[in-house]
Amino acid sequence: MTNADLQRERAGATISSEDFAEWWAGGGVALRERRALDKLFMEDADLTDPQHTSLMSHKELYEYTIAKACKFLSKLRHWHAANADSKVDAQQSAIVTLYDFRMLLAGPLGTALFQQNFPLRLHFSMFLPTLLGQSTEEQQREWFERAWRMDGIIGTYAQTELGHGTFIRGLETRADYDAQSEEFILNTPTLTAYKWWPGGMGHSANMVIVMAQLYIKGKHHGLHPFLVRIRNAETHLPEPGVDVGEIGPKLGVNGVNNGFLGLKHVRIPRTQMLMKNAQVRPNGSFVKGPEPLLTYGTMVFVRVMIIRDVSFCLLQAATIATRYSAVRRQSPIAADQPEPQILDHTTQQAKLFPQIAKGIYFRIAADAVWVMYQNVVKELDAGQRRNLPELHALSCCLKAYCSSESEEGVEVLRKACGGHGYLSSSNFQQIYGTVTAACTYEGENTVLLLQTARFLLKQYAEGLKRKVLPHSVRYLRNATRPKWRKNIELTMLTALLEFAATENIRTLYEYQREQRKLLKLEHLVANKTGVRLTQVATLHARAFLARTALEETEKFCKQLKPVLAGVLKQLAELFVLELCLSSLGHILVSYSLNQRQVDQLRARYEHLLADFRVNAVTVVDGFDFNDRVLGSTLGCFDGRVYERLMAEARKSSLNQESVNSTFYTHLKPLMQGKL
Repeated sequence: MTNADLQRERAGATISSEDFAEWWAGGGVALRERRALDKLFMEDADLTDPQHTSLMSHKELYEYTIAKACKFLSKLRHWHAANADSKVDAQQSAIVTLYDFRMLLAGPLGTALFQQNFPLRLHFSMFLPTLLGQSTEEQQREWFERAWRMDGIIGTYAQTELGHGTFIRGLETRADYDAQSEEFILNTPTLTAYKWWPGGMGHSANMVIVMAQLYIKGKHHGLHPFLVRIRNAETHLPEPGVDVGEIGPKLGVNGVNNGFLGLKHVRIPRTQMLMKNAQVRPNGSFVKGPEPLLTYGTMVFVRVMIIRDVSFCLLQAATIATRYSAVRRQSPIAADQPEPQILDHTTQQAKLFPQIAKGIYFRIAADAVWVMYQNVVKELDAGQRRNLPELHALSCCLKAYCSSESEEGVEVLRKACGGHGYLSSSNFQQIYGTVTAACTYEGENTVLLLQTARFLLKQYAEGLKRKVLPHSVRYLRNATRPKWRKNIELTMLTALLEFAATENIRTLYEYQREQRKLLKLEHLVANKTGVRLTQVATLHARAFLARTALEETEKFCKQLKPVLAGVLKQLAELFVLELCLSSLGHILVSYSLNQRQVDQLRARYEHLLADFRVNAVTVVDGFDFNDRVLGSTLGCFDGRVYERLMAEARKSSLNQESVNSTFYTHLKPLMQGKL
């Protein structure tokens, strides 16, 4: 039986959740296929948890999750064999397949089955993509197919160390080439050189791609990837010279067995350096690759996926909070009226609806950057590297911005559910643990923003020379002061953000020129202007997201029913308005808005909240999250929040006996002592 308030919400909506779900899934066929796949796995008793994973010990959770993952992969392998397309195009097809598979593991199905995250995720999201992107064709023939089939190989990717993360030039792990034996000798020379964090490395993986500093006859040749066996293929015992283990419980994603790795005089054949982009010949001569950024192609691939990952987390949280807000009644708006649904409070709408819009448009941006990534891969294969720096800069700032905003958004949504949101059974804890991890892995956010800012300043200088700029920064040459219109519209808001970003970059460019005269050294200038650098990168991210929202919404609305197109336009405008209001301080520096104009922005924002209210539940229904995906007592489709909260409380192990033994051993003697 469904909660009556939720039933009324769905009945009163102006759009169909099924129409929204079809658009969101990429069409009716895609939606039906995804639902069929979800049903196949979610109705499998072997893949249903006998108890909530939060009740398991750390060791129990690992053992249970690995066993479940193996059952899942075995079933998925059989399904894939029965449904695979016989037409396979080598590398491009493999990249698309890896992306789709990674999205399967990190998306609704993977989340439903593995609330604490999929334990072999790094094998598919980093180990295989690195083999694909950094290996020669010969190396791919030897390793990739076996690794894809998991034929004696479970891999992970080891870059971060105990003492260094995003600053990869500071990594200490060494690979010294021995020309006499044609081998590399790998060492972690200090405690801080130990590899730290790779998922699955603790007890699951037996092979690792290790990023290490290459030395030949004492000469340093930069950072390169090496394929290293860390556990015996038969016994799974650590290989000689390998010190490996796991790093312990974390804030979240405890289903992933993150590990540490120390190497002491570990020898590997010369052919196990991944040599697509740089080579070491048998005699020890080094052949430099064409472009340093190519070595970090895996990181770009993963950052593109992270943008989509965090949007998924944000929409999970938004669905839970929106449904809960339709069921929860509290605090009369008018003293003579009954308690309303808290969804009727404008303050609650301001917490929920912008997060829904962000989740939608973060994913749309992720899809756009994924298309860009595929095009760049094709260009690289053809020897063209012109667009690689733009892709790198864009993936950096979007990963940083979207993960940070999603982390904050999930916390806003948790608090929007009051005290009930603090319970583990609400599942906000797991969602937050997943999304906040994305702020630091695959590049700490501040460092990524600094990388983007350097790209922006370089492009601004190129624009002054009247050179052609990459598509995502073309506004740096074209941005003009937008004309204020009484009727707020997307085009004006987008132009406002692009103008503000341009002016802030221009101001920073000129400020840095002044500082160079005073400080002389470039690294001192970069350090002093660091905060401003992160700010311009953030503004660029907002400008790109606004432009993408504008252009993609126009495309989508041509294909949708008018009423659904109207709701999507509301969400796009709400999203871009939120970007503008978040950037108001930076906008005012370059564009003199008066109080009346600022009030116009805020009034339009409040108007959009009220307009979207009628369709809020229907839109989150349209994300088509199964109750197991949400894993929440507060967010189930039937809205029976209070019944589920009580049922979950009764399951607590402490409630399985009327009197706990501590009463007899401690409490009763304490009370009898008459303190």
